[in-house]
Amino acid sequence: MPVSAAEVEPKAGTYVVGVEMCPYRLVLEHVTSRWGVLVLIQLLDRSHRFSELRRAIGRVSEKMLTQTLQTLERDGLVHRDAKPVIPPRVDYSLTDLGREAAQQVRDLALWTERRMADVERARTAYDDAKGA
Repeated sequence: MPVSAAEVEPKAGTYVVGVEMCPYRLVLEHVTSRWGVLVLIQLLDRSHRFSELRRAIGRVSEKMLTQTLQTLERDGLVHRDAKPVIPPRVDYSLTDLGREAAQQVRDLALWTERRMADVERARTAYDDAKGA
């Protein structure tokens, strides 16, 4: 189905669902990515060094954590504080914008935890209806 001109050229402040490169969609992808969610939630409590963050999150490669932190830093959500000491020390923390996003993501995670039994029941009902 073709996309209308109004959908391709959004007005300022609108999120366009069908447009791949919509800037809102890119930020949403960063915030809700597999590792982005976990980084944001982990940094809500306090700042972390890279190795602390990696241990706290678990199962994330050094490369993926680095990329996630850089992306969130570029979006203005994470602050990277490199101290000129030996050995080098880098701390990551949330900006005010990042704290706001992290609280929203944490609320969604808490909702998921609270409603998981309902999700499991729905999955079972779906699978039973489909004969899986």
